[in-house]
Parts: sequence; C-alpha cells; structure tokens
Amino acid sequence: MTPLQFDLLVFVLSVIAGVLGSLLGLGGGIIVIPVLTLLFKIDIRYAIGASIVSVIATSSGAAAAYVRERLTNLRVAIVLEVATTSGALTGAYLAGKLNGRWLYIIFGLVMGYSSLMMFRKRHETAIEIPRSAPWADYLRLHSRYYDEALGKEIVYRVVGTRIGLGLMYLAGVVSGLLGIGSGALKVPAMDLAMRLPIKVSTATSNFMIGVTAAASAGVYFMRGDIDPFVAAPVATGVLVGATAGARLLARLRSSTIRVVFVVVLLWISVQMLLKGVRG
Repeated sequence: MTPLQFDLLVFVLSVIAGVLGSLLGLGGGIIVIPVLTLLFKIDIRYAIGASIVSVIATSSGAAAAYVRERLTNLRVAIVLEVATTSGALTGAYLAGKLNGRWLYIIFGLVMGYSSLMMFRKRHETAIEIPRSAPWADYLRLHSRYYDEALGKEIVYRVVGTRIGLGLMYLAGVVSGLLGIGSGALKVPAMDLAMRLPIKVSTATSNFMIGVTAAASAGVYFMRGDIDPFVAAPVATGVLVGATAGARLLARLRSSTIRVVFVVVLLWISVQMLLKGVRG
C-alpha cells in the first residue's frame, strides 16, 4: 500500500468514526484504535496518540455547532468536568498499582447494564421531572433546546447532580486507568442519573471530551506517541465527520440516537469483557 492509498483509506474510515463519535458523544477513538491496530497493523502507542488527536477533532468539529444550536448545557459541562478531571488524575496515579484485568471486566459489565437501561428508555423524548433538585436549582443547570425532529422546544430539569458528580469522577478514574475516552460513561451518567435528554447528553459529552483530551495530548506528544503521518489523516477525517454528524444530530429522532448508542455501547462492553477474560 502506497502512502497516498494509506492516507485516503484512513481518511475515509476516520470520517465514519467522526460521524459516529459526534452523534454519540464518544469521540472517534472507539473506532479509530481498532481500525489502526487490526487493519493497518500500526503500533498501539501511535494508534492511541492518533485517537487522542481525533477526540480533540471530534469535539472541535461538533462542540461549536452544538453550542450554537443550544444543545450543549455549558453549566452542566463545567460542573461535571471538575469531577472528571479529578478522576482522571486519580486513575493515572492508580494505573501502575492495580491489575487492569478485573477493571476491564467491571467496566464491561457496567457498560452492558447501562446499555440495557438506556434501551428501556428508547421511546422517551421529553423530560418531565417533578423531583426536588436543590443543587441543580442553585447552580441553575436547568435549560431548554429546540428539537428539529419534533418541531418544538423541549424544556428539561436536571436532577441527581451529586450522583452525576460521583459517576463523572468514576468515569475519569476509568479513563485514566484504561486509557480510553470516558464518553461511554459520561453519556449514560447524564442520561440515566441526571435525566438529561439524549441529545443534550451527547452534545455536552462532545464538549467535555475535548477538554479532557486536550489536557493529555501534550503528554503523548512529549513521549513521541503522536506520529503526524498517522494522526494527520485521522484528525482531518474525524473533523469532517464530526461536522457532518453535528448537523445530522438535530434532525434525528432521540429514539434513533438512543438505539445506535446502545448498539455501540454493547460492542464496547463485549470488547472490554473479552480483553479482561483473556488477560
């Protein structure tokens, strides 16, 4: 395979990764890393480095559009990012002290359970929560957005802020321990525990993962794990795909997005369980 063929093929696959990453709030690394390592036989270190760049590209391509369309809840993102960053630092510290095998198994089981719970909610579109939410009231986390697919404005209330903070801390710990993006935990946490609409959860996750990835990209660059020959077509393709995905999200029904997310989440769950069982 010539360098030009490699770049074009990686670019096309990265566009697909960018679309899915933008739609689901996961970042493109979920697809990019397996493609680079299994299909192109690229060293895992360079695949992870390219993945970090792709996550930043996904966030950069989608976050601006989501903020402009008022899908992103910036207040929720800023509050939760504190917990996620703290958890990532803890996870990085514990990475060299714990056996990762059982962590993969636990992570896979949690993802499987989260996917089933989200599937049960697949027909929900609006959020009507009468419960008391003193933290969310004080921080003014409640908001609204216009749903193009439904043709109306959706008003939602945020609940379970303390539970959300705890889950975000755990998401950061898992991200630091396993070296994966924490979008797979952030979206279910906001969707199930804090009762944000799935579109808002996805948009807010896209905003948050970029901040987290940008903080760690410098470390990977200093280690020499970011190869421009690999990262450039990946970042370009993911950026194009993320921009397209951001436009597509507003036009899709929430139930469709939820089903796609559940399928991807189940795939992640199986991969994590297999990795844990095989050691």
